Amino acid sequence: MTKNDLNFFKKWFSDYCKSFYSSNIEDQKNICLKEQHTFNVCKNIIEIAKELSLPNDQIILSEAVAIFHDIGRFPQYAKYKTFRDNISVNHGLLGTQTLLGKKILQNLPDNEQELIIRAVKFHNAFSIPKTEKKDIVFFIKLIRDADKLDIWRVFIEYYESPDENRASAVGLGLPDIPEYSDDVISCLYKKHTIPLAKITTLNDFKLLQLSWIYDLNFKPSFRLLLERDYIDRIIAKLPQTEEIQKASFFLKESLRQRLKNR
Repeated sequence: MTKNDLNFFKKWFSDYCKSFYSSNIEDQKNICLKEQHTFNVCKNIIEIAKELSLPNDQIILSEAVAIFHDIGRFPQYAKYKTFRDNISVNHGLLGTQTLLGKKILQNLPDNEQELIIRAVKFHNAFSIPKTEKKDIVFFIKLIRDADKLDIWRVFIEYYESPDENRASAVGLGLPDIPEYSDDVISCLYKKHTIPLAKITTLNDFKLLQLSWIYDLNFKPSFRLLLERDYIDRIIAKLPQTEEIQKASFFLKESLRQRLKNR
């Protein structure tokens, strides 16, 4: 892939986003949210790739993966008015179908087409399939890290904003009550990423987001997470109970150990 290919993809993505623009204020807010998210994920993946000392051609390929990773979000929202995969459609799979249907990658070598398609398909999976090729797994891990680093930002801004400024599709429709699940807390202590099926309250979902540190893959990702103070900002939006404080301490200590061992 060349820089010219990448510039073509950027222009295509910009035009693609514009095709979903709406005069409806709420719809436009949600579309712009995902457009900006993509730009931020591109910045994240470039920073991670450069810190890993990847060659320039792989940095270009990484950015292309980031450009396309969430293209399924746009037709998803247009049809269902939600970003919740569990009540609409898997946006990773829809993204791959969009890439194939639009034939946007057709001028790339077959191996690069396959890599981008597989990375888009599995960027949002609960876990990476063990059958994937080693080079594809590497790029899936890159996009998953870059994506999480901006999803944390999106939700923190949502939690910290007044209701009238929030993008409606970010919310999950979960009850915003003081309770949280013992089972969810237990997953944190087991160092497991919390599955969405266990979530019953907004506090559970905040704990789920904290558990994503167990699914980060690269040292630069941990550095960016700590620099941006995402962990403490999410913890601040949880009930300040002794149980939450203990779980938070355990989580941050686990984060320090993971960073130390990288």
